[in-house]
This record gives sequence, structure tokens and C-alpha cells, in this order.
Amino acid sequence: MNKTNKGKKAVLLGLVAMLTLLTAACGKDNAGGSGNGGNGTETITLNMMHQWTSPNVDNEVYKARIAEFEKQHPNIKIKQDGVPAAQYKTKLRTLAAGNNLADINVVWPGADLDPLVAGKLLEPINPLMENWTSILPEEALSGFNVDGQQYAVPTKQSFVDIIYYNKEMFAQVGYDQFPDTYDKFIDAVTKLKEAGITPISLGDKEQWPLQSSYVSIIGDRFTGSDFLPAVLEKKAKFTDPEFVKALSVIEELAKLGAFNTDANNMDSVQAQDYFIQGKAAMHISSSTVDGRVRINNEEADKFGIAIFPSVEGGKGDPKKSAGVVQYGIAIKSGLSEKKKAAAEEFLKFFVNEDLYKELIRNGIVVPAKVEMPEDGSKYLEEMLALTGNGTAPVFDAVVPTQVVDVLQNGLQALIIGQETPEKLAQEVQEALDELN
Repeated sequence: MNKTNKGKKAVLLGLVAMLTLLTAACGKDNAGGSGNGGNGTETITLNMMHQWTSPNVDNEVYKARIAEFEKQHPNIKIKQDGVPAAQYKTKLRTLAAGNNLADINVVWPGADLDPLVAGKLLEPINPLMENWTSILPEEALSGFNVDGQQYAVPTKQSFVDIIYYNKEMFAQVGYDQFPDTYDKFIDAVTKLKEAGITPISLGDKEQWPLQSSYVSIIGDRFTGSDFLPAVLEKKAKFTDPEFVKALSVIEELAKLGAFNTDANNMDSVQAQDYFIQGKAAMHISSSTVDGRVRINNEEADKFGIAIFPSVEGGKGDPKKSAGVVQYGIAIKSGLSEKKKAAAEEFLKFFVNEDLYKELIRNGIVVPAKVEMPEDGSKYLEEMLALTGNGTAPVFDAVVPTQVVDVLQNGLQALIIGQETPEKLAQEVQEALDELN
């Protein structure tokens, strides 16, 4: 072989060696990406379980926020597990029992959070709190704080007991203003029924509406806001006369024919539609529903909002609305270093001032101290005025889930005459005693 051929062979071998090194280097980059949307190319997948499956406006905001995060962080994929509201807490409890939570979870404060913390299933996020302490007051964070450790940050403030009512239908039976006492309320229900109008649109197929939207506030009107904590401390009982009276209100409404006959077979969204379409005079649900009833509805002005009226001899403040800080975003404990970093990046992006402003823009009450956007909903001010006179506890935010389940099943039986208030109160108390 001459010198020229030897030289060509050496050049070729050098090029092969260089290409081999470059390929190896690229392979290392592909395998070791940061997963934070930076220079790395490894994709990190985070599983997230939430209950944002219904067409409520805030659910659409949350899902759009997830999509925007993935757009800005191409190396982090959020695999969503959307579970209907009626099944969500049960699935969360089941996964927790098997130490198999998703990487990111929507959680509730108080009674729902405590067992997750006790089982050491959630990662404390204290090092991240500087991202929110300037916009979230202590009372908004306290429900997700256990023994000084913060486990989640909330997305919204929800009032579960808003009475949406058709002004035209109420005027038809002689009420230009919503009744301010229980006796007047029952009078309006009776007159609506006599006029051939379904008084209240109820969809309790998912079971939570009667428990959360009805018992929370009707119970508070009779018992006062100290009752539920006293029951948990064994200083009061569900069989006390005041709570039985609250359950009797639901029985009375059922006997008056206040609800649509298919209430136990209609879900909450169908009940909203039933009301919006003019098939009922009232619908009792959360403040979030205002997005469908008024904010995004061309016929919004014919609907008003109110809270449950005062009851004679009741111990509760009739100006209070039943509210809870909702949808805390929490990270599972024990994640790998890369997954934990990605989850923290998601949390910081997902819950921030932009999210709160977008929710406000769509008429959602938030627990954050942020300025009202110029294009904010004109109905939000009315909602804030209605709910800004004190907050009553929400039943399922205070009472353990196993006890809530007993109440929910019993309420469905109560409205079809297969249960009595006294018996139901006894069953709920027994469930709490067994749990203790």
C-alpha cells in the first residue's frame, strides 16, 4: 500500500472514531435530560389524579393550565387520571391504602387530608412556600397544614350552598325578593308547586349534593358552626335535636314535592341544565356553578342568587354561607429526585397568580390576594358580597369520609320515604362511634 492510500485510510479511521464519540455523547444527553423543559431530552411522566371531569368553568381552566405547562416544559408529560367527583375520594382512599397514590393529587383539607399525612403519603412543600405566601393568606393555607408542615396549596374558595333562583318564577307566585325566613321559603315552595312549577332542581345521583350543599348549611342554621367540631370531640352527637331538625327540613321538602321526581337518578350537571332550561325555580349548588348559570349564559339576568334563610330558634348565623378552600395540589412522597423536581416545577407553574386571575376572570371565588382583572365577571362582586359575611363549615370537609358515606346513602333513602330523620341521625352517629 502506498503512502497516499495509507493517508486516506488514516483520515477515514479518524472520522469513524469521531462519529462514534459524537454518537456516544448524544446518547448520554438523551439519557440524562433534566426533565424541566431545559436542554435535556429525557421525558419525565408524572401521573396526576383529579376530579375535573364535569363541564364547570374552573375545570376547563385547570385543564388548559396543564396543557400550557406541557407546552412550556416539553420534557415533562402530565398523564391525567380524571375521576368523576362521586368516585374521586373513594379512589383516593383506596390508592392511599395500597400506598399507590398518583405522583400529583388533588386533595381536600381537614378530615380528608389527615389520614394521608398520618400515612406519610404526601411530601411536605415548606421549601417552596415562598412562591405563595405573598398572595395566599394563612387561613387559606391552614387547612393543608399539619403540625407546621404544608402539604398542599389551594386553587379556589368554594361556597357549596348557593341558591340560584329564577326571578320570573318567584315573581309569578308573589315573591319579588328571595324569602328571608324559612316559613316564607316553604310558602314559596308550596305556591310554586301549586302553579305547576318544580320548586327545586336536584341531581343527587352522585350523592354529594344533598350532603354538601343542603345539610352543610341547613345543619348550620339549626346547630351553629361549633356543632360539627363538637361532635368530633364527643361533646355533641348527630342525634341531638337540632341536627335531627335539619334532616327534617329535607324530609319536609321531599313530602311537599319540592324536588324533581328523578332526583336520585339525575346527576349534578343534568340538574344544572334542568334549572337553566327553565324547568325548575331553584337549584342549590356551589358558587362555581355561577359560570354556567349566569356568567356564560345569555339569559343570565333572569337568575338571582341567595343563601338559605333564617330558621326560627336556630343557633346559627343566617348570614353565613358554607364554604371551604378546595382543590389542594399535593405531591406524593418518595418520588425519585428527578420526578420530585418535575412535580415541584409543575406545582409552582400550575398554582400562581395567573391561575387565580384566570379563575376570577371566569367568576370563580379564589382564596388569593390578587387584583380583580379589568375584564373580570360582573357577577363575581355580587357573589363575593353574598358570601362575605362569615363562613360555615362544609360537612364533608370536617367529618370523616366513612361517616359522610352513611349520611349520603341515608339522604337518598330519606327523600323517597324509606328513611326517617331520627333513624338517619342514629345511623350517622353509629358510624362515627365505630370509626372512633
